[in-house]
Amino acid sequence: MRRRFSFLAAILLCLTAVLAGCGTKDAESVVKDLDKTLSSLDSYTGKGVMTLYTGQQPLEYQVDVSYQKPQYYRIALTNAKKDITQIVLRNDEGVFVLTPRLNKVFRFQSDWPANQGQVYLYQTLVQSILLDNSRQFAIDNDAYVFDVMANYQNGSLARQKIWLNKSDYAPNKVEVSDANNAVMVSVKFDTFKFGSKLEKSVFDTQKNMGTPAAGGDQPTMAYPDNGSNADNSNNGNANASSDNASASPDNNASTNGNADNASTNGNADTNGNADNAATNGNADNGNGTNDASGNNPDDNASTGANNNGNSADDNAADDSDDAMAPAGGGDADGTFTGMDPAYFPDGVSEKDNQSIVFGGNPGIMIRYSGTYDYTLIETQPKDVAVSATKGELKDLGFTYGLLSGGEEDEQRTLTWTYGGTEFRITSANLPEEEMIKVAQSVQGEMSK
Repeated sequence: MRRRFSFLAAILLCLTAVLAGCGTKDAESVVKDLDKTLSSLDSYTGKGVMTLYTGQQPLEYQVDVSYQKPQYYRIALTNAKKDITQIVLRNDEGVFVLTPRLNKVFRFQSDWPANQGQVYLYQTLVQSILLDNSRQFAIDNDAYVFDVMANYQNGSLARQKIWLNKSDYAPNKVEVSDANNAVMVSVKFDTFKFGSKLEKSVFDTQKNMGTPAAGGDQPTMAYPDNGSNADNSNNGNANASSDNASASPDNNASTNGNADNASTNGNADTNGNADNAATNGNADNGNGTNDASGNNPDDNASTGANNNGNSADDNAADDSDDAMAPAGGGDADGTFTGMDPAYFPDGVSEKDNQSIVFGGNPGIMIRYSGTYDYTLIETQPKDVAVSATKGELKDLGFTYGLLSGGEEDEQRTLTWTYGGTEFRITSANLPEEEMIKVAQSVQGEMSK
């Protein structure tokens, strides 16, 4: 009997040792392993589905992520239903936001993504685990689960849960929640592979735009954060950079000083509007305000002389097709259908809206008033003109936007594209967080 007991005890000890060796790790061990994995990270590729719950209906986007040491990134966000793809690149030349469908390229001089966490980037996820000393740890079948603080541009995102494979610490799933524990963003990875062999062309701007090396239309280029570029200079030289292709005259906004208006001819803007660009002249000439008059941009919607007291003929070529004016003539054919924001800040309501022709294209202008005053302009450009302005790259979740503007009391404009439509929110007092919330909620077709 004693021998049998000793034999069973030995078997149990062996099984315990085996299970201990093959069993799950504790939080401290996993965190140490993650630190080592991040330090030795050379490359990875991942594909999955990101779902946003910030609007009335969930929106799904295919996410395709590539990373190559030391600082090459490529992120493609695609909405298959709407045939929308936007690509973010980081390469030796800077950070680029590409919209191939509109043949549009924005270039930023920034530390992205180091200064902006991204829910689909492995570095961001692991760093959030390493930095949160109050992290919560659990085990879910074949995954380690961390519940940590969220650190994203959207301040309403409070916490996130991260599922990592036990075998190699690759991400399975991420859920980001607000302060009420409601999931606002989720990412489910279908595939994720470390050590992927990536060609340099994966991160090449022209390759991603599908632009031929010679001949054909070149993408319009903008350099929002690079004041040293020729296209941002104040000397009025025409098209000093070959990358800065001349914009279509049908897409140049009026010369009256409206926020977000642009001109491709000469000295169309001498007030330095932060969102007023000139690809052949004064792209950014001064104080960084979004409105030449300093007033609400919709109050400057005339097509007459600009706010400098000079006629349009003195400052630019014939821009009769480029003015912002009520619809009913020009290219507006009444077929443009705008999109309504589903979110309104407390104390804000719609003041009025009207159909307009903006940059020679049909569109709408909606004004909101109350606690905050702001204007939303929506247009469908036939061929997008360059907005060579200084600004910050903002992650809206479903796309990336350009936030341009000045100091605390100056107007700012958030510009983004979605489904072939270009949107602009301009305000002197709407906080950035509220501006992003409004932008994220512009998803539903406007009721007629």
